[in-house]
Amino acid sequence: MDAIRPGSVLSTRALNRALLARQLLLRRSPLTPLQALEHLVGLQAQAPNPPYLGLWSRLERFRFDDLAEAVVERRAVRLTLMRGTVHLVSARDALALRPVVQQALVRQVDTAFARKVAGVDRAELIAEGRELLNGEPVVFSELGRLLQRRWPQHAASALANVLRAEVPLVHVPPRGVWGRGGRTTHTTVESWLGRPVDARPDPESMLRRYLAAFGPATVADLRTWSGVPGWGPVVERLRPELVGYRDPQGRELLDLPGAPLPDPETPAPVRLTAEFDNLTLSHADRSRVICEDHRKRQQTRNGIVPGALLVDGFVAGQWRLDTARRAATVTIDPYTGLSSADRSAAGAEAARLLAAVAPEGVAHEVRINSAE
Repeated sequence: MDAIRPGSVLSTRALNRALLARQLLLRRSPLTPLQALEHLVGLQAQAPNPPYLGLWSRLERFRFDDLAEAVVERRAVRLTLMRGTVHLVSARDALALRPVVQQALVRQVDTAFARKVAGVDRAELIAEGRELLNGEPVVFSELGRLLQRRWPQHAASALANVLRAEVPLVHVPPRGVWGRGGRTTHTTVESWLGRPVDARPDPESMLRRYLAAFGPATVADLRTWSGVPGWGPVVERLRPELVGYRDPQGRELLDLPGAPLPDPETPAPVRLTAEFDNLTLSHADRSRVICEDHRKRQQTRNGIVPGALLVDGFVAGQWRLDTARRAATVTIDPYTGLSSADRSAAGAEAARLLAAVAPEGVAHEVRINSAE
C-alpha cells in the first residue's frame, strides 16, 4: 500500500484497521503485561477481571498470574483516572497520568457533591483523609463514616467522594487479583507506592500516548477518552510534530508520524474483547469500531459495557463468561447473522479462552446463540 499523505481522507475501514493495530488486536503481541498496560495507557477496571481478559485477547503468551503478580507487587495499580473511571495502570503511569486528569476529576465530583460538602474546608478534609488512610487500608463506605465524625452535618458518601477526587486513592489487593475476592479497600498512592504523583502534569505526553494507542483521532475523541477539557492549546504546542488527516465527515484527525496505518483490506481476526474495554469507549465518534445500532445494544441500564465480539474488526455481538465449581461457559450473542467461518472462529476463540481461565477437570461449554 502506498504511503498515506498528510491531509488525506481516511475511510472508516482505514480508521478501524489503524485502531486494531494500535490496540494489539490485528495480531497478538509479544509484549509483557506491564508493557502492554503502558502501551494501551491502562485498561478500564471497574470490575477486577476485565483487564485480565483484555490482555488475554491481545497478548501471545499471556499468563493471568503474571498480571496478578504485578498487582500484588505494586507494579500495577487500580485507581480513578480517565473519565472518572477506575483503570488498571502501571505504577509509573499512576503517578504520571493522575496529575493530568486531577482538576477534571475535582470538577466532576463537585458537580454531584459540592453542595453537600458546603462549608467543609477542602484542605482540612484532605489532611484528615490522609491521616485516616496512613494506617490500614479502608473500605470506601467506612472512610465516609470516619470522615463524618469530623463533619457530622455532612453526608458520609459526599465526604468520601470528594476526598477520592482530591487525593489519589488506590484499590489495595487482594481486590483486583485474578481468582481472589475481597472488599475494595483504599489507601493513598503515596502510601502504596512510596512516592507522590508527579509534581507537574504532562498533557503533551498524554496526548502522544493516546494517539499511539487510539489514533488517528480528533480533539473531541481525545476529550472523550480522557474526560479532560481544554486540549486546544496542547494540540497547538504539539502541532509541528504531528501529522493531520481527515475523517469521512471532513474533521481533522491528529496523528503521530510513522504510526501504524495498515491497508484497510488487512484481514482482522475474530476477537472477544473484555467488558468495559477502552476499544469501544475512547472516541467521540465510535463508528470506526461499532455502528450506532450496535452501540445502542451495548448500552445497559446498569451501566455495564459487555464484552464485544469482533468480526472483521467491528463489533458484531456481545459475550459473557459464566463460571461455576464444575462448569465454565462462554455465551455469545451475535447482533447479526454470522457466516459459518466466523461462527467457527468465534467458537474457537471462546474455547481458547475457557482453556485459559478454567482449570482442568471443569466442563467447558461454548454457546453461540442465533441473532435476534
